Amino acid sequence: MTLPTRQGTTTARRVNRGHDSYDGIEPLLAELAAMAGHDPRRTALRELCLRRCLPLADHIARRFTGRGETYDDLHQSASLGLVLAVDRYDPARGTSFLAFAIPTVMGEVRRHFRDRTWALRVPRRVKETQLAIGPVIEKLSQHCGRMPTAVEIAMELDLDLIEVTQALLAGNAYRTNPIDSPADDAGGPVPAQITEALGANDPSYELCEDAIAVAPLLRRLSERDRRVLYLRFFENRTQAQIAEEFGVSQMHISRILSRTLAALRARALRD
Repeated sequence: MTLPTRQGTTTARRVNRGHDSYDGIEPLLAELAAMAGHDPRRTALRELCLRRCLPLADHIARRFTGRGETYDDLHQSASLGLVLAVDRYDPARGTSFLAFAIPTVMGEVRRHFRDRTWALRVPRRVKETQLAIGPVIEKLSQHCGRMPTAVEIAMELDLDLIEVTQALLAGNAYRTNPIDSPADDAGGPVPAQITEALGANDPSYELCEDAIAVAPLLRRLSERDRRVLYLRFFENRTQAQIAEEFGVSQMHISRILSRTLAALRARALRD
């Protein structure tokens, strides 16, 4: 089955202004439900029902525009929800088609926001709360003339303040910006990129890595060898001053340093 394009939907809406094409759709759906699955007329009748009801998907998709998603994506999800509504509608229950279809289509659009539009992994419960917050903020903003607080939102939704706060913070995970995108506060004729505001590589990181690698090896040295290294590299004493403290020759201290440093280097590279 091929659904009409957005242009066709818009044209149909203009022609039927003041009268929706899905008004009185129940008799057709009842006829569809009564047909056997192998009836050759079933496909054509089902497509007719979908075409007549497609403006409903358009109306609902437009209700959700302006929330970070394109109309085309929303219309696609709403159309899928409409297909589900037509296929699942049971006229025998006595419920109008609209009463059944609207929650089905809106649920599919909300599922699109919940499952397909988040840049980072967020718990489902937090996603659902975050989606419910948007309409509440609009409602409270019009009523109060200002942005509502988290406490006011929590009271309106009858939720715990912590849940609302988590959902508000989760909004930061909805979209991520490429690292080479223009910075928000960039001025001038040519917008600066985020990468231009990042710091340079810190050479101290390499020093920290070396210190972490050598630390356990230093603990394996004898007390004398550790003392010699400490005096030489932390107190900046000369080999002669160290030799005087230990009562040995300067050449002996030189051999201790050479041997100890060579052993540390070999073990660090090996590990």
